[in-house]
Amino acid sequence: MNGWMMWMILAGVVVIFELFTGTFYLLMISIGLVAGALAAVFQLGPEIQMIVAAIVGALATAALHKSKYGWKENANAARDPNVNMDIGQTLQVNEWKELGNGKFAARTMYRGAMWDVELQHSAGYPGAYVIEEIQGSRLIVKPT
Repeated sequence: MNGWMMWMILAGVVVIFELFTGTFYLLMISIGLVAGALAAVFQLGPEIQMIVAAIVGALATAALHKSKYGWKENANAARDPNVNMDIGQTLQVNEWKELGNGKFAARTMYRGAMWDVELQHSAGYPGAYVIEEIQGSRLIVKPT
């Protein structure tokens, strides 16, 4: 069996494993293995084939990692509207109590229950506010 055939069989096996995992990283490694097969077609030595496969696979993996499909940072769940449906919703606050240091607190009705609400770095006036973060059972809001 030719060297390029072995490289292609190995690339096919890695693609099959990729189908089970659902990540694109193994697909990038298989691209490196196909590059090794191309090096074998051009009758380069086995050491050069391995070096070509390693370099192409590593570069493809690094390119995927830097792209929008690569590894993503964990978002702050307290501020992520994809995690908590309350982020970005509005609520009405009728009265604020000053805590000092530019912080204000209130109790208000939201979704049929009383919630602790906190406002930072703004004056507390009655009116509508937007939820920007949830810390435990406390809603952190900003003016609309």
